[in-house]
Amino acid sequence: MSSAEMAKYIDHTNLKPDATTADIHKLCEEAAHYGFASVCINPVFVGTAVKLLTGTGVKVCTVAGFPLGACTIGIKAREAAAAAEEGAMEIDMVIAVGMLKERLYEAVARDICEVVGAVRRANSQGIVKVIIETCLLQNNEKITACRIAEAEGANFVKTSTGFSSGGALPEDVALMRNSVSPLVGVKAAGGIRSAAQAIEMIKAGAARLGTSSGVLIMNEIEYQ
Repeated sequence: MSSAEMAKYIDHTNLKPDATTADIHKLCEEAAHYGFASVCINPVFVGTAVKLLTGTGVKVCTVAGFPLGACTIGIKAREAAAAAEEGAMEIDMVIAVGMLKERLYEAVARDICEVVGAVRRANSQGIVKVIIETCLLQNNEKITACRIAEAEGANFVKTSTGFSSGGALPEDVALMRNSVSPLVGVKAAGGIRSAAQAIEMIKAGAARLGTSSGVLIMNEIEYQ
């Protein structure tokens, strides 16, 4: 795989709680230089990233209900809508994991539906990725979460926040890929720090990779 091909998979990520405006400037400069798919940042930096990346082809991605997914449905939807209205093209939302584990599937579905609707009203081209936090789920729960996400209009299902007890695993990516139709993508995120790991995730079925190691991955590929 060439570096240019790899770049299109990468959501160049900085979701650290202590990230500064200078850090986001650097992230955006790197993303524009390498031609990454997007930058993934906390909502407070959406306006900054939109200004820096306009005209570059790099999308601005942010998060909603991050990292626990445990805020109320209305708050999560308003957070997503506000980000989309400010110019974020992609929203990565976290499901209410406890509700899924309690089999409160209607509540999980409504949570996703409200976010999808809010984003699409703000931007008809907006993309919603649903983080299911695979490290906290059994396989049957992962399958159920993926199927609910697709039924409620999500564009992607995503493995992890990177802030819980584990990150992306190739077997989870493959399971998720097999749990949704070809119309829905799979994003692997959490602990992807090398080109070898990135390629493994892509081979398992990932269409996007969330990683803070995008530059390192690109350098490894370029100098192989």
